[in-house]
Amino acid sequence: MESVEFKVEMVGIHEKRLRKSLSKIRGIEKVEVDANSQKVVVTGYAHRNKVLKAIRRSGLKADFWSAQNELLNVYASTATATYGSFLRFNNFNFF
Repeated sequence: MESVEFKVEMVGIHEKRLRKSLSKIRGIEKVEVDANSQKVVVTGYAHRNKVLKAIRRSGLKADFWSAQNELLNVYASTATATYGSFLRFNNFNFF
């Protein structure tokens, strides 16, 4: 059995679509979704490229999780905790 981690650009409402697309693949035992860090962990006997292809077919942008994603996630969470409202962008109309 193998665990594969993916970075999937999604919000909470996409989780249902993701789980539905992965439920059609034979060999998947467990799917863990962390929408805050946009990380999906799939455990089972399915080939990793087949799982990636299924996620992309569901209309979500996905790639394999890398160490760089982990660093960016830690940086973003500490920056939000430290600076709070300073990271929010204002919407300006120029016309």
